[in-house]
Amino acid sequence: MDIGDVLRQRRAELGMSQADLAAAAGVDKRQIRRYEAGEQQPVLSVAVAIANALKISVGELAGIPTHKVNLSGDWWASWQTFKDGEEVITVQEVRFSQQGELISVQTTTRGIDVVDGGYHWRGELRVWDNEVLMGWYAADDGSVRSKGTMYFVLHPHGQHMDGRWVGMSHDGKVVTGWGGISKSEQEAHDAIARLRDQFGDLDDQAVQRAEIEPAT
Repeated sequence: MDIGDVLRQRRAELGMSQADLAAAAGVDKRQIRRYEAGEQQPVLSVAVAIANALKISVGELAGIPTHKVNLSGDWWASWQTFKDGEEVITVQEVRFSQQGELISVQTTTRGIDVVDGGYHWRGELRVWDNEVLMGWYAADDGSVRSKGTMYFVLHPHGQHMDGRWVGMSHDGKVVTGWGGISKSEQEAHDAIARLRDQFGDLDDQAVQRAEIEPAT
């Protein structure tokens, strides 16, 4: 694709008008129109500003093919959690919306009933080298205080990701458990057992329900 094609496509992905892009990049709207029509090419400083506004690299703006994985879409996420010392396995649907290396995550189902500890949450993940995803999550239900971090290793073909979460839960301020994200509910459901078989139970590593005490 040439710059004009990239501009139009990326603006559409972000829901930006030509005026929006012009304002974000600090250029005149007429210039954006000329770039998209192929009548002019932006100088380097303007190309950098436009690329930043579109959250892409200058190379991507120039139409150079990228090999970044695109994980946007609906997934199934499984979590090993705990309530009153008892293990709870949750499988819920989540939606990924990716812009560049940043992925916004939002649950679309609770997975289990509210009385059993199910809740909606949102978060962000950043993709590093098409290999690792790191980010945060926070409960989207007002009465739930759960929040923390996520770490996943991406399958080479982007089919699933395995990892763990660390954060605040019903059982403590620093709790951790295995997590898996897959394209099918069954694969997500099987991920926790597979991770436990391969790496062992995190509870055996003396990291579950650890409380941080203030220094004295």
